[in-house]
Amino acid sequence: MLQRAIQSYKRSFTGLSRQTWLLSTVLLVNRAGTMAIPFLGIYATQALHRSLKDAGLLITLFGVGSIIGASLGGWLTDKIGFRPVQVASAIISGLLFLAVPFIKDFTLLCGHIILLAIVAEALRPANYSAIAAYALPGTMTRSYSLNRLAINLGWALGGTLGGLLASIRYDLLYYVDGATNILAGVLIWILLSERISKQPKTKIQKPPKGTKVLSPWQDAWFLRFLFFVMLFNTCFFLLFRLVPIFWKEVWMLNERTIGMLLGLNGIIIALVEMVLVNRWESRNRPFVYIIAGAFATAAAYALLMLPGYPWMLMVIALSCVVLLTLGEMLAMPFMNSTCMQRATIYNRGKYAAGYTLSWSVAQVIGPAGGAWIAGQFGYNMLWLVLIVLLFVTAFGIKTMAKTYRPAPLDTA
Repeated sequence: MLQRAIQSYKRSFTGLSRQTWLLSTVLLVNRAGTMAIPFLGIYATQALHRSLKDAGLLITLFGVGSIIGASLGGWLTDKIGFRPVQVASAIISGLLFLAVPFIKDFTLLCGHIILLAIVAEALRPANYSAIAAYALPGTMTRSYSLNRLAINLGWALGGTLGGLLASIRYDLLYYVDGATNILAGVLIWILLSERISKQPKTKIQKPPKGTKVLSPWQDAWFLRFLFFVMLFNTCFFLLFRLVPIFWKEVWMLNERTIGMLLGLNGIIIALVEMVLVNRWESRNRPFVYIIAGAFATAAAYALLMLPGYPWMLMVIALSCVVLLTLGEMLAMPFMNSTCMQRATIYNRGKYAAGYTLSWSVAQVIGPAGGAWIAGQFGYNMLWLVLIVLLFVTAFGIKTMAKTYRPAPLDTA
């Protein structure tokens, strides 16, 4: 039994391109320092002594900047290539993270957060395009899963370390986050320089004369799918935005415990997602897994509505994280690959930008709407609304599965 499990784990990682491994390694370094944004709401309420409304505003402004950054990143990727966009985004956003603790004026901080989000989120569509370009035939979903494994393993390290640093001094979060962003940019520049020439060109290629390249904004199926991706992410991302505030202010958990809970998400993904996705991908039932992911996430928020007796809090919190992580593993890898399979080599950047844009919109709607609902009607009403949205998502994905058609695969 153990030998079979080990062999299954090994098979999950075989057949991926060297460049895919390099990109994932760099992201592991980058995400190991990703700790400032999940603690942004707590930073606002505890270190800056602002209200929940102001904390929600800061998180929402980060989402607004993310929308702009996603669009800009996708456009730049198709113009100058994914490598320079990733390098510039990582290094400049690192410098902007380092500056956050020195900004004491709240209005100025709001503007700085928008700028930081624009620069930081430009990296995401460039990264998605790079993975699609380097994925060998039949490995796209696993390539995205390896990328997510690196992100979440780094997240586990960063979340745990972030909780420890926040319990000492909140400004340490931004110093470490800034330093790892800069390091990631330097590594991309060094590790993916000469090897790039052995792979597809990073700049956009012109399609054959007379060939029409569909824009993602003209792809009706893709736009409807993005809407449900946005709904799912609106609900899921609150784990890293408002749930930590709920744990801190309502359940009175300390920063170290919150950091460990958030880190558990990354640990679970790092241990089992690649094996599961390798098995699921071979069954070719992506929409079934996305729907199951929506239901698992809904169940996680239902747990938060249970009575918060002190002896039950950690059990409920742990169960919530496990279910949310299961929902993430079921849904997100197949959302990624489904979206990118609608694209060709001539419009990958734009499709990646559209997909990233749906994430960014979710980061605006979720924190802003969630903070308002929690402030006006309480957290239980917020969890109930999220459950309803996730059921809507599951039903919508089920109807869309009947009409799905991937774009013709390019041969680059």
